[in-house]
Parts: sequence; C-alpha cells; structure tokens
Amino acid sequence: MEKSRQEIIIKAVESFAERLVIISVDRRILAAAGRIFGQDPGRLTGKSCHQVLAEREAVCGDCQLEKIFQTGRPAVRQAAFYEDSNKKVLARHLFPVFDGRKVEAVAVVDLDPRYFSDRDSETSSANAFLKNLIMSSVDGVIASDMTGRILIFNEAASQITSYQQQEALTELDIREIYPGDKAREVMHLLRSDEYGGKGKLKAYRVDLLRKDGTTVPVNLSAAIVYDGDEEVATVGFFYDLREKLRMERELQETQVQLLQAAKMSSLGKLAAGVAHQLNNPLGGIVLYSQLLMEEYNLDPAAVQDLKRIIEDAERCQNIVRELLDFARQSTLELRQNDINRAIRRTIFLLENQPLFKGIDIVTELDPDLPLVPADIQQLNHVFMNLILNAAEAMDGQGVLTIKTRVSPLGDRVCIEVADTGPGIPNDVLPHIFDPFFTTKEEGQGTGLGLSVSYGVIENHKGRITACSAEGQGASFLVELPLQQPGLDRESE
Repeated sequence: MEKSRQEIIIKAVESFAERLVIISVDRRILAAAGRIFGQDPGRLTGKSCHQVLAEREAVCGDCQLEKIFQTGRPAVRQAAFYEDSNKKVLARHLFPVFDGRKVEAVAVVDLDPRYFSDRDSETSSANAFLKNLIMSSVDGVIASDMTGRILIFNEAASQITSYQQQEALTELDIREIYPGDKAREVMHLLRSDEYGGKGKLKAYRVDLLRKDGTTVPVNLSAAIVYDGDEEVATVGFFYDLREKLRMERELQETQVQLLQAAKMSSLGKLAAGVAHQLNNPLGGIVLYSQLLMEEYNLDPAAVQDLKRIIEDAERCQNIVRELLDFARQSTLELRQNDINRAIRRTIFLLENQPLFKGIDIVTELDPDLPLVPADIQQLNHVFMNLILNAAEAMDGQGVLTIKTRVSPLGDRVCIEVADTGPGIPNDVLPHIFDPFFTTKEEGQGTGLGLSVSYGVIENHKGRITACSAEGQGASFLVELPLQQPGLDRESE
C-alpha cells in the first residue's frame, strides 16, 4: 500500500545528514535528523524543543519560535554546545512551514559555518568593494538611522563638513549638520511626493553647517531606507556647490565686462563722429569772436559778452577733446615704463593744489615693481583722473592711499587708489564707467573721465574695477599686464 504523504516527509527528514528538527506550534518535536547531543533522533519525537535544543526545563525567555509563529519570517542565530569536551558553534537557521497563510511548524537546521566559508568570502569581498566605492565617492555620502545616529560618513563628507570620520560616527547627530530647523524640512520633503516621489529627494539646494559654524551650499539627493513598510534609515548624497558657484560668479563678471566693452565700443564710434562734426564750428566761433574784439572798438559790455562766448566755446572744445579721447582716436605707443615714477610725478603736480591742502597722501609703492609696457602719457591721464576724483569725493578732507604691487600670479601690475570719502551708492556703482554718467552738479563735470580711463586701460589689455561700501570710501584697482604681444620687455 502506498505510504501516506506525512510518512514520506518524516522519512525524508530522518534521512537528512545534518541536524534537523521539525517543531510544532505547541513546541513539540514532530521529527528529527542527525545526532543531537548524542541522542538518537528517533527518540526525540514528542519532546519539548527547549528540553532538546536548549537543555532547559522551561520555555526560553527570548524564544525565536514565538516570533516566527507571529511574523512568519525566518531567522538565523548562533547555537553553541559541547561535544566530546569540544565546543562547537553552529549557524542555526529557523524556517516557518506554512499551511496556507498560517505557520504550522518551524524547521530548525544547524549548519557548520565552514560550509559557507566560500560564500562568506565572496560576500566579504562584495562588501569591501561597496565600502571602497562609497568612501572614494567625490560626493559626500552620509547615512543615519531614524534616531539621527550616523552610520556612513565618507571622506568627501568629512571635507565638506570639516568633521573627522570617527568623530562623526561616534559623536555626531545628523541634525547637527543642518542649520536651524532644516533637518525637519528635509525629512518632510522626503516623505512627500513633490521631489521625486515618496521616500526620495532629488537635487535639492540646501546649506550644510560645518564644524566651525560656517555654511556650505550643497545639492542634496536623498532617500529613505525601508524594511518592509518601516523607515529604518536615510542616506544622502551631497554635491559641494562652492566651486560651481565661484565659476558662475566669474562668468557673470566676465559677461558684464564684455557687455561694458561692447557698449563702450559702440558709444566710442558715435562720440568720434559727433566730435568731428562739432570741432570745426566751435573753432570758427572762437576765431570770429576774437576777431570782433581785435578789429572793432566795442563797448566794454560787448567785450565781456564776447569773452563769455569764447569761454563757453572753449569749454565745448574741451568736451570734444574728451570725446575724441573716449573714442580712442590716438595711437597707442607702448614702451617699458616705471609706473611708480609716473605716480610720483602725478602726485607732485597735484599735492600743492588747494584741493589737496587737507588731504593726507599715503603711498605704498612696491620698490621692486617691474617695468610695464604702456603708453605713459595716457596712463598719466588715468592716474590724474582717479586721484582728482578721490580728492573731490573727500571734499578736500581725508586720507588718499595709493599702492602698487605685483599680482599673485606674477603676470600683472596692480595700482590701487583708495579714499576715505562717503563711498559710492550701490545703485550708482554699476554705472560709474558709463559715458556721460556723473553725480556732479551741472557744469561741474562731463561724465567722461572714468569712461576715458576705462578705454585707456582696456587698450592696454588691462582691467579697471571699483568697489565701495557706502559711507566707507571707495577703491579703484587698475591691473596692467606685464607682457604685450610683439613687445620685448627689455626694449625701451
């Protein structure tokens, strides 16, 4: 007669070479295989599991069977015992046996860990590779459990936050690297569906708080790690934005300079045309006014009127001359020149003027400043313009500081002119190099001085910039290259 299904399963269990026990819901052994504590497996049927496997009279306090009957999930734990006075440690695997959805029994298998040595080696190698991958990532990688304890903290994260890895793993709470209430906000976004789906946060701009109290802008991509439906950890990838933002600022500054150069070029061409059209009639006005005074016996009042006409015409001629300078119609004649000497000459011409009586002039000129290929006549005009503007801004009272030095890269000479005047308002600063822009009263200035200076420095392949804090003075920086194409530095 054909054997029953249950009998076949029991025979299969009894023939198993390793230690195997099938335990019922009431913790009774249904079947066993292998030598268990020196006992014949056939004599174990019906005994309590705690008597056989744990050698206890009562149910174990941390009974794994109870958890498996409740959750239906398998488990692994160590089992240690003595056999022939030798301690043996086995890996005890507990598997639920289902009847439909209900756990009907538990299969307990004790295996020698040496059987898994090759597999453990492969797992260990895979884990080592994964660890190296995380630790060598160029982006910061930080993982933490739901209490805030740091679990993973790679080298890039250490560089961004300035915390040492061991310090972060043992002492740091994940909430401490976010300023204010930002950690709570990040978790709120992770649990929403708005930034990549629930449990994910993609490309979110946030600041991290460094150990020294400063902040670092980063691009954060993060995720929640789940065990089933339970949140067990979070992991974030932090991309340091400092270098990117620096490059963007430099690019923006370059774009502004290019726009300024293009505007200056267009206005220069317009100014040149207007200047040439005005120059001839202005010369005629001056000439015929002088002839009238010389050839006719005029009333004193008429002579005064003619003199006023000549003065205004000459003032117009000066404006035309500045327009022509602005249009850069003169030829640039480059020679090796001593910038310190040019500055001293300019100061010598100006320091005894009434405007400078109440101004202290401080010079910090680098004695080892190299010669600069330049048109010194045009640069004299620039230096005089900057120094006069500073003196007028201080209204004849304050400190004027003039410095020269070589740039950190050694390819440029820098000239700085700073004053202690009222400074330049923020809304005015972007426009100071625009042609005809002036804050002086009508008739006191043409608004071309800084525009001409800008054009001269640009012709020298250099750069002129201004910075100011309102109420704290202004500073102008002129940078001139030490090399010009086609010019030998040693030539005169």
